[in-house]
Amino acid sequence: MKNTDLFQLALGLTAPWYVVSTRFNAEYQELHITIDFIPGSEFTCATCAEADCKVHDTKEKTWRHLNFFQHKCFIHARVPRTKCHRCGKVHQVTVPWSRPGSGFTLLFEAYVMELAKEMPVNAVSRIVHEHDSLIWRIVHHYVHQARQEENFASVSKVSVDETARAKGHKYVSIVMDAEARRVIFATEGKGADVLPKFMEDFQTHGGCSENITDVCMDMSPAFISGVEKHLPEAAITFDKFHVIKLINEAVDQVRREEQITMPELKGTRYIWLKNKKNLTMKQKAVMEDVLSQRNSKTARAYQMRLTFQEMYEKDPIDAPMFLKKWYFWATHSRLDR
Repeated sequence: MKNTDLFQLALGLTAPWYVVSTRFNAEYQELHITIDFIPGSEFTCATCAEADCKVHDTKEKTWRHLNFFQHKCFIHARVPRTKCHRCGKVHQVTVPWSRPGSGFTLLFEAYVMELAKEMPVNAVSRIVHEHDSLIWRIVHHYVHQARQEENFASVSKVSVDETARAKGHKYVSIVMDAEARRVIFATEGKGADVLPKFMEDFQTHGGCSENITDVCMDMSPAFISGVEKHLPEAAITFDKFHVIKLINEAVDQVRREEQITMPELKGTRYIWLKNKKNLTMKQKAVMEDVLSQRNSKTARAYQMRLTFQEMYEKDPIDAPMFLKKWYFWATHSRLDR
């Protein structure tokens, strides 16, 4: 079997395309494969799909392909342009190994997308030895293509959150389908305009605001007002992470105020933030010493935190009454936080 026949099989080429030659550049460690089409071949119009269009002219093009062993591989071909007898225009033929406008083969782009699922684009760039801007173009193309096909008609429960994307108070807000556990929308910022942007995109993809019955989020005033305005029928749930975070901050504030009169509380911040089972023996001894002091505000705040966490283990039927009792305790605890 000739080398050209072997590479033709490997590339999955069918008539009228065939491998003309292969060349290995030892200096640059690159494999170059040249493809051509059978003279007199006719092609389908790329615009109106009219068959049997004759070749008008050709243009030389090059694509980066998957590596052969450790060597870079490039495909070269003269791509025909056809003059369609139906629409009367000249169009470039779509080759079977690459999408229009791309300098990479479909297999190379598939490999890049698999890597991009597991690691940052900069890491992908280093692995495939291509500039990260080119990798981003591939990612943007397929993400946009996938989003065009999204249908949110069945989405009824969503969660909203923001995360810092860079230093300097730069944020990205994310909306997830809470049941399917997948991101359905992301946008820069975390202000009041996040929900209107989401609703516009949501409706564009077949979603209906009346279908959304539950929204889980933090206690951001902007998100709360956005839900009340754009999703008035949806019940709001404050997510556990942010609620517990606020309670932890309150416990730490009590500790910092009390350490003025109880020096043993200095440097113990993380003792009161951890679960007791995760403490070292030394940390447990410090905690037990503070808890044994009946008048310690930190001990009282810590016990309130532990009791509040128990609510998430209660039956949903019993949780409202449990929260009501905890709230009464908290408001009568004589703690300012």
